[in-house]
Amino acid sequence: MLERLFKGTSWTSLTIIAVLIVFTVFQACKDNKVVDPGTNSTPNILLVIADDMGLDATPGYDLGAEKPNMPVLQDLSSDGLTFDNVWANPLCSPTRATILTGKYGISTGVVSATPPGNAISLTETSLQSYLTQNTSYKSAVIGKWHLSNSANGGADNPNLMGVEHYAGFLSGEHDDYFEWPFTQNGQDSTVQEYSTTFFTDLAIDWIEQQQSPWFLWLAYTAPHTPFHLPPAELHTSDNLSGDPADIDANPRSYYFAMLEALDTEMGRLLDAIDRQNTVVVFIGDNGSPARVTQEPYTRGRTKGTVYQGGIHVPMVVSGTGVTRSGQREDALINSTDLFATIAELAGTDLASIHDSRSFKNLLSGGQMDEREFAYAEIEQNTTAWTIRNEKYKLLDFQNGTQEFYDLDTDPYEQNDLIISGLSSEALEVKAELENLADGIRNEN
Repeated sequence: MLERLFKGTSWTSLTIIAVLIVFTVFQACKDNKVVDPGTNSTPNILLVIADDMGLDATPGYDLGAEKPNMPVLQDLSSDGLTFDNVWANPLCSPTRATILTGKYGISTGVVSATPPGNAISLTETSLQSYLTQNTSYKSAVIGKWHLSNSANGGADNPNLMGVEHYAGFLSGEHDDYFEWPFTQNGQDSTVQEYSTTFFTDLAIDWIEQQQSPWFLWLAYTAPHTPFHLPPAELHTSDNLSGDPADIDANPRSYYFAMLEALDTEMGRLLDAIDRQNTVVVFIGDNGSPARVTQEPYTRGRTKGTVYQGGIHVPMVVSGTGVTRSGQREDALINSTDLFATIAELAGTDLASIHDSRSFKNLLSGGQMDEREFAYAEIEQNTTAWTIRNEKYKLLDFQNGTQEFYDLDTDPYEQNDLIISGLSSEALEVKAELENLADGIRNEN
């Protein structure tokens, strides 16, 4: 067939034709017009952050006797990879800052959820800025920000941090999920629509406008307080009145209804995107609030603390390039690691930066640069930090006291080895962890 097609054509002309064909194919690949979903180096990237969702409230994790109905998240887990050893920080702002910068809070100064410890410095390089400088990705943040105040640009802070498009809620929690202050690229207004639905609408609208590969950071305010009754079509609980007295008496039921509403709306978003060309990362920003926590956690060891109930969070990654369908991963991961991972998913060669280590290779059965430890901290109401390796965990509090646990045999921190007695191995590891923590904290 080719002989008949090119019969009588000179070798010079054939060479020119071949060069033109190769150039055309190259240009089409460059412009993402030719895409192999299995090997695409520029997938769309969706990061979904749930606000105050601990392991005890997350389907797929063996903690908590009660679970919300979240089929969309469960499908993501079935199709993707579930991580079992992810540490965030105990509060909203510090965790978001670690993802944004790839640095621990002691490096950025974001160690609290209240001013001034929740304000990100404009001198920091954000993940969005890094992608703009090194890739063709378009970026947006939709939803909760909680990293700005009047000292760092106020309503303009997300854009000043390199976010090309910001639309959402700047503060930490709504007074009312159905009427709340809204900021879009520095302009303030008021929205009278259920925020979980509104954020989803904004996300779908923005994605539909994109021609280039995109990175969307979608930060729901749910299921953060105030607990409330979401619109009926978004959850499965038909026995909730929404009366304040009922909410006070049954907070977990409303907390679960909010999570189910989040799951429903996340499903609507996923139905609207190209799943064959998108990586989806779902993560909680800290542990569950004390009012709704479940055993084996206790109320004094949940959100706002450096115990496991405050910092051990759910994470699921699914989509293109994730070949470990339905599997689990027990490698140590810090929330800082999302910076390098997302940058590498976007086609850069950034395996590590600052306090961030990419876990991209784990998604397809490869190896990541070994993370010897995970670290977290807080400076709100109390000052504390914690560090762990694969087996042991050290906690250090502002009054100089320490606690030390063997997480292999005591995953819920019931037996403080400093009190019950440290073996020679535990003494050695404790000293090693103290040295690592000193290195982190004295570096800044």
